[in-house]
Amino acid sequence: MQGQKVGLTSDEIKNTTSGHRPEGETMKLCRFNDDRLGLVEGDRVRDVSAALVLLPVVRWPLPMGDLLIANLDKIRAEIEKIAPQAQSHAIKDVKLLSPVANPTKIIGAPSNFVKSTVSAEINFGRERVPIQGKGLFLKACSSLVGPSEDCKLRFLDRRNDPEIEVAIIIGRKGSDIPEEEALGHVAGYAIGLDMTLRGKEDASFRKSIDTYSIVGPWLVTADEVPDPDNLDLTLRVGNELRQNANTRQQVLNMAQLISWASSFYTLYPGDIIMAGTPEGLERIKPGDVMNCEISKIGAMDVRIAE
Repeated sequence: MQGQKVGLTSDEIKNTTSGHRPEGETMKLCRFNDDRLGLVEGDRVRDVSAALVLLPVVRWPLPMGDLLIANLDKIRAEIEKIAPQAQSHAIKDVKLLSPVANPTKIIGAPSNFVKSTVSAEINFGRERVPIQGKGLFLKACSSLVGPSEDCKLRFLDRRNDPEIEVAIIIGRKGSDIPEEEALGHVAGYAIGLDMTLRGKEDASFRKSIDTYSIVGPWLVTADEVPDPDNLDLTLRVGNELRQNANTRQQVLNMAQLISWASSFYTLYPGDIIMAGTPEGLERIKPGDVMNCEISKIGAMDVRIAE
């Protein structure tokens, strides 16, 4: 499939020959093709969409948050039951969408690495201010896509950059969350690409273009990432390594970001916090393919289109 290739890091390949998953084992969940729910096992995905029958029937006005993420615990239990008999597909043959369908907001964390790229083409005369002075920003939910949907660049006369980030996916509602309780509000993690059009406008405006928030290739449940503050991130364009860092180099760690965000607005199930990007930002162009990898989560290729 053009523009969609997904791989796993070595510590994520699981033995799936028996077709059995021990009860309570951690999960990688994806949304694929026509909004099917998938359980990722090695290089294959099981179609466990039948578990969605347990989701509550809702009517207008719809509840805040993503319905699947809000009911993830009981959906996981049902997946354990039906997975051994579920139809299996090769991951390379499916279209991977964002694992979260309906966040209420996508939150960005600017300048959240000790080392970040600073240049006239990026800053436009603005002074570099630490994240504590800048605050967070919001991206339009309409900008959200998965890795198989391509990033469709606009304003090709201006610079566009990819920014790899850990995507924190909130699992339960919370406001004014204490830092020591923050990670307990996490459903899981994914790879995030915060695509950015450079210019003088507000960041929320330039970063909210359709397809400029890419999340995938799946949701790794929080219990599979015991230390989100020690994850390696790499971004390659073709064979060129552009970004290479570890989340321990972030200014604010994951718990601090969640707590701070919740002090300004209520977090709902499915809300996404993009935790910040390291140095190494460079222009992207149509035809490029970005390879993104984060340890404990996985890897994905995203094609740049026009």
